[in-house]
Amino acid sequence: MSNQELQTLKERYVAAGVASPNEQFADHALNAELWDADGKRMIDFAGGIGVLNIGHRHPKVVEAVKAQLDKVMHTCQTVMPYEGYVKLAQKLSDVAPVRGHAKVMLANSGAEALENAMKIARAATGKTNVICFDGGYHGRTFYTMAMNGKAAPYQTDFGPMPGTVYRAPYPVPYHGVSEDEALRGLKMAMKADSPARNTAAIVIEPVLGEGGFYAAPTSFLKEIRKICDENDILMVVDEVQSGFGRTGKMFAIEHSGVEPDLMTMAKSMADGMPISAIVGTDKHMDASGPNSLGGTYTGSPTACAAALAVFDVFKEEDILGKSQRLGEKLRARFDQWQEQFEHVDNVRNLGPMAAFELVESKDSHTPKPELAAAITKKAKEKGLILLSCGMYGNTLRFLMPVTIEDEILEEGLAIVEESLKEAGA
Repeated sequence: MSNQELQTLKERYVAAGVASPNEQFADHALNAELWDADGKRMIDFAGGIGVLNIGHRHPKVVEAVKAQLDKVMHTCQTVMPYEGYVKLAQKLSDVAPVRGHAKVMLANSGAEALENAMKIARAATGKTNVICFDGGYHGRTFYTMAMNGKAAPYQTDFGPMPGTVYRAPYPVPYHGVSEDEALRGLKMAMKADSPARNTAAIVIEPVLGEGGFYAAPTSFLKEIRKICDENDILMVVDEVQSGFGRTGKMFAIEHSGVEPDLMTMAKSMADGMPISAIVGTDKHMDASGPNSLGGTYTGSPTACAAALAVFDVFKEEDILGKSQRLGEKLRARFDQWQEQFEHVDNVRNLGPMAAFELVESKDSHTPKPELAAAITKKAKEKGLILLSCGMYGNTLRFLMPVTIEDEILEEGLAIVEESLKEAGA
């Protein structure tokens, strides 16, 4: 079917709240390229929103999933466990930088991982509240919507959010929030809203995802660790978007040396297959009673096979080295653009988790979201998938596969540069 025919079906049968504004429909893809239903080729700088760090349809992952299909597709691991779940739990336990010996629960999505992390934190501490941060994004279930540090579009139409969720500032000096101010705000939240005796967890993204690709300073993360230790609070690190090689290390928290109590992960964990995980210190993970955690599809055999193959690819193809080198290439190009373009500012990266702002002027830092929208539109017309993000919608973020070929990367960056020029940046 053509794009137009599929669009007609979408408008008639797909709920408006979930429907994409994109009128192109993916037909097939490989690594950093995809082709729509009309045969138009697109370069992918979005990676399914950070899901495809090793590219579309990596051959080793496809092979592993096909092999699993010949054995078993589903049993529900609480009814009849299988090798893949246990082996993947072992792999995650070995690599996740949590305190002490780690245990694992597998789930289906990032939001489901965060929901279960909060259940585990409550069970482990006997407390109820959670403190999150401005700009954070944790999911679209009711509790994770309440945890999000940005209301629209996630909470807008859905009435009151669950209670017991409180918020503190995230340090973004460029927009006027210093690290000292963020710490003061966190301590004030614990004085005014959620005292330590009621707070089960402090949840933070080491690099904000939807919130704009701002990395938390190491000193800030260490102070959170200290506050948690002093008050019997679990430090929970959300690595759903920043994990699995996006920042030049397996997990972004590794840049700081801080060891959290719990971690959540998903997205690039299985190169497109739906899976997520909560990894945490064994005494916390074992805190709740029998059959208190789980789900029908959690850690499905095919998704576990894909995730195990991803680990093999990381080792065999030096994905972390490629990630670091890609980050260096992006930063060099962004530095050029900041010099070249009047409205490009605050270029930043942690590995290839890279972004920059579109602003009215470099002196004012005033966000210019309409320019970001114009650039992503022009890029799409030229054959490039590019995403904006941030509290003000003025940040362009880059999530191309780490495995992108040099010539495809250069072609895509050239499109960004052309779009910056044509949009008046």
